[in-house]
Amino acid sequence: MKGYRSSNVVVTVNGTSLKKAIVAVILGFILVFAVSGVMTSLKPEYRVTSSSINEFSKRLNGESLLYILGYTNAYFTQGLSEEAKKPNYGSALFELTTSINLDDPRSLIRNEIPGFFHYDGEILVAGEGINYANMPVESSPPMEVLLAEREASAVELEEESEGNSPPPAQTTGDKRTVFIYHSHSRESFLPYLKGVTDPDSASHPEVNVTKLGTKLQQELIDRGIGTDVDTTDTALGLKEKNWTYGKSYDITRPIVQEALAGNQHLNYLIDIHRDAGRRSSTTIEINGESYAKLYFVIGKKNPNYEQNQKLANQIHEKLQEKYPGLSKGLFDPPAVATRNGLYNQDLSPNSMLIEVGGVDNTFEEMNRTLEIFADVFSEIYWDAEKVDGTPEGDRQ
Repeated sequence: MKGYRSSNVVVTVNGTSLKKAIVAVILGFILVFAVSGVMTSLKPEYRVTSSSINEFSKRLNGESLLYILGYTNAYFTQGLSEEAKKPNYGSALFELTTSINLDDPRSLIRNEIPGFFHYDGEILVAGEGINYANMPVESSPPMEVLLAEREASAVELEEESEGNSPPPAQTTGDKRTVFIYHSHSRESFLPYLKGVTDPDSASHPEVNVTKLGTKLQQELIDRGIGTDVDTTDTALGLKEKNWTYGKSYDITRPIVQEALAGNQHLNYLIDIHRDAGRRSSTTIEINGESYAKLYFVIGKKNPNYEQNQKLANQIHEKLQEKYPGLSKGLFDPPAVATRNGLYNQDLSPNSMLIEVGGVDNTFEEMNRTLEIFADVFSEIYWDAEKVDGTPEGDRQ
């Protein structure tokens, strides 16, 4: 130890500590260069990329982020509830380094089986009995299959007589506040397609999901909610532009934008589809009658997804309360060529995509479900109007 005196100030230097500090700094630089060298010399498929870190960070919920921030400032954790759980850092680190999620068995094989990414969606809210082994799957027919001519039966397609419903207790008057459309307008149903048994071939220019849109429009109008519906044949639009099936949402996007621009009262957007699943997974029996199950698709690539998810979850929870099992829940499908991850849901915070029934369901079953959906939606709709204090149209 050496001491130096200068202007009545004594400075003491511990040689051993100084040497340790210098060695630590040198070793630190060596470690940084070594790690950097290893990472840059790895093959691209083995490197940790910014995109992989971004995908990993998306899996951290708000509570986990608050806990992490709480290590530097305890203020961030004061608002957490007593039921909040600390994040499992070991599991998170394991997933980051191995790409294996212990809560999702698909992660063990998603990189090993060609084409498996088509089933690599995310369950946002699971309905009764829903897990990653029985998630809904959407078909993506080639254009030649989509546009093929098929003979269809008109059984059960007659419109119900109007004017028999009692006047609603409240109404939007002459204002249209809901817009229904169909990005996959030719999605059809095997019971009405003569000689067709392949789910991927269940398409028709007339006997299709647009019938469901017309049905839901009438049900909402009967409940006082002014509703417009668009039945554009999106398959013809794809053919004219020489686009693939995955561009269907680009066909309906300008249709929705035009509707929004032309109607300042328009607040809710509903895109109606049907699932490609078979009857056992798309049908439920309630009080001795069969109903088509439904579920909600949420595009997490749009800035409104949290609001859209909140609305869909409200409807899902009310359906669960009144008709357990009718709703399969909320899903974020995998981002593949046949889906754009937006689903036009960025156009409104009150936008939803619902899949009603599947290829084996009948219109009778799906109409029953739409009547229930209309009841639940209208209840949420009018409750929201009371909270906002901005009535739409005249209240009776």
